[in-house]
Amino acid sequence: MQRVVVFGTTGSGKSWLAERLAGRTGLHLIELDALFWGPNWQPAPLELFRHRVERETSAESWIVVGNYGQVRDLTWCPADTLIWLDLPLPVVMAQLVRRTIRRVTTGEELWGTGNRETLRNAFFSRQS
Repeated sequence: MQRVVVFGTTGSGKSWLAERLAGRTGLHLIELDALFWGPNWQPAPLELFRHRVERETSAESWIVVGNYGQVRDLTWCPADTLIWLDLPLPVVMAQLVRRTIRRVTTGEELWGTGNRETLRNAFFSRQS
């Protein structure tokens, strides 16, 4: 297990699991959201996003967390392990609500971009 992809729906616990796997294995954690989102929730242009993912996944070992079809060929093909989190909808919704409330109330910055989650962008945006 040297190249791992953790994927699933929003709120399924992908980041939680990937962070713990990285901590136990020492593998480099790659958050696709951090490579995709820029300041003010601006998405990276596709070429730039793909370049960032190629650069990060050129290493010998890693854990990628996220769902982006635009770079699936760069993450799934070289992976030796795919972990799909397929939890029941009520569980995912409860986890998503807890995470969103925590992020909104703490003002947690996401991915070093200056972005902060709001109820509006969590539940009522095109990306939610």
